[in-house]
Amino acid sequence: MECAAKGLVAEPCASEARRRCGGCGAVAYCSRAHQNVHWGFHKEECARLAEQMSRIDMLKQFPFTFSVESPALNHTFPSPRCFLLESFKLHQKGLWKSECICDPEVTSVKDLSKTTDWSMGSALCPCTEPEHNVSTPLTSWKDYYRWRSLPLQSPVAVLLHWPLTLYHCVQLSHLQTSKYDSQDTLCIHYLGPEKELYQLAVFGELRALFPGVRIYIELVGPAVPKSRDGELVTISNYAHCCDESCFCKSSIGSKDLSCSAVTFKLRKGLYHERYSDIVKDSKPHLIVAANAVGIPAIFTDFCEEAAHLASSCIASITGQPLRVPLAVHPIRQA
Repeated sequence: MECAAKGLVAEPCASEARRRCGGCGAVAYCSRAHQNVHWGFHKEECARLAEQMSRIDMLKQFPFTFSVESPALNHTFPSPRCFLLESFKLHQKGLWKSECICDPEVTSVKDLSKTTDWSMGSALCPCTEPEHNVSTPLTSWKDYYRWRSLPLQSPVAVLLHWPLTLYHCVQLSHLQTSKYDSQDTLCIHYLGPEKELYQLAVFGELRALFPGVRIYIELVGPAVPKSRDGELVTISNYAHCCDESCFCKSSIGSKDLSCSAVTFKLRKGLYHERYSDIVKDSKPHLIVAANAVGIPAIFTDFCEEAAHLASSCIASITGQPLRVPLAVHPIRQA
């Protein structure tokens, strides 16, 4: 951790920040002098951070049995994530390429919508229709893995948190998934996509989560390649496993059995700059990562404090509290 007073004092930090605040434990200091200087800023947030830190055990509650621990990092695998991928023989393969951080050039524009394989056996990934539809809302990764008959050592949650987050947002906003409009189409505006642009095949899982519903998603953000701006991409099956004899490889298994599909339209730019053009094609039932009058908006952030600060900004503008309260995302990134 960095000294919380860094940048607020003229004197440079004398040592590592090993002195944690005794009230919250969320911030650290290099010296008592720097802690005293920072107290004028920290005293208003200390109790709030202490409450967030009290939930730290809940953030660790994952059902998975795969491990992200690694030996001493080296040139071959400079991060625990790359080591984890290699332990499954997934490093720089298929849909997992964009998860690699040791080679920034491992993915390219040509990989958008082209990669459709899990690079794993069928026992470890959801490559075919589920045995039955979701009968009660999924509220955790354990629920999802049980529904999909996946073993807890499967790492697919590392990628599936994208579509499962959309599923969770639909549940939070209380949209009626049985009927969205006369065409049974659910329209979502998805803002700020980055590496999920190279993992579009995993969004095919939305077909299992919303059977019989056509899902239309506008992907809007600066990371969309200019050469792909305006392109339509349709996902009508599930990402394939690597078993040659699996049902997902057959012509029947790859068909759209539930008459549902996920269609993306790629839009380069910022949402507020492209909005007038976008709504000519699609009016959203839900916007993820943006705010709009009269339309449910779900915001996610990397930590509770960041979400608190963002919600405070929204409340100061709207003059109203959030309708969906801050909460730990139960199907967050694994």
